[in-house]
Amino acid sequence: MRAPSNPRLILLTACVCLTATLAYAQAPAGQKPFEPTVGQAGKDVVWVPTPQALVNKMLDMAKVTPNDFLMDLGSGDGRTVITAAKRGVRAMGIEYNPDMVELSKKNAAAAGVSDKATFVKADIFETDFSKATVITLFLLPDLNLRLRPKILEMAPGTRIVANSFRMEAWEPDQTETVSDDCVSWCTALLWIVPAKVEGTWHLAQGDLTLSQQFQMLSGTLGSKPISDARMRGDQITFTADGAEYTGQVKGTSMQGTVKGGSGGSWSATKK
Repeated sequence: MRAPSNPRLILLTACVCLTATLAYAQAPAGQKPFEPTVGQAGKDVVWVPTPQALVNKMLDMAKVTPNDFLMDLGSGDGRTVITAAKRGVRAMGIEYNPDMVELSKKNAAAAGVSDKATFVKADIFETDFSKATVITLFLLPDLNLRLRPKILEMAPGTRIVANSFRMEAWEPDQTETVSDDCVSWCTALLWIVPAKVEGTWHLAQGDLTLSQQFQMLSGTLGSKPISDARMRGDQITFTADGAEYTGQVKGTSMQGTVKGGSGGSWSATKK
């Protein structure tokens, strides 16, 4: 290859060579720096990176803001945590492979987000993630199912976003597939942890008796069956006798508004 004659190009070439030399100098003598390979074995799954286009979609679906605390369970090379940190989100990756943890820390430093992106070497099944407001993951269905009981005990409104794999009977609240810049593993699924409302609630309109299967509800208001009933975090909606009820659940009380019928507001307390 002919040597460059442009002085600026010579300087750029020298910088690139110096960077490569320093990168290898950081590793022990005779050992190349760690580089992950797709399909490498892990504790519970092999490593396959989430496409960046899907990472972006997952964070969009979760509607992350700087007020959130995101935890990525099985964070791999750290790309989801780092992308969230670039959006101003405080984010933590939980990863069992110590080499991946160190690689993620270096990637975060290179991206200039080490103040917001942290990584911990830990087992996701022994980790307390109850303080997170957003959970991201790319795990097999049986692992999602093992995590599901802990997830359902999280605060209502916590957003869970997964790459491709479901949680059996717990249907996602939203599913999106990315077609641009994504060839495989291009579907994101969002769940919102629902408040627990099963039981009997007293309203001025009569007793509201609810049965609950994750975010889906069924039951009666007085003698009338309800329909289109569901939870979205702490938000409840249902229709009874032609009127649409929307409201917010706070522990053993609910309050909201009625559209149709006599209209107005409503409130309820749990019996």
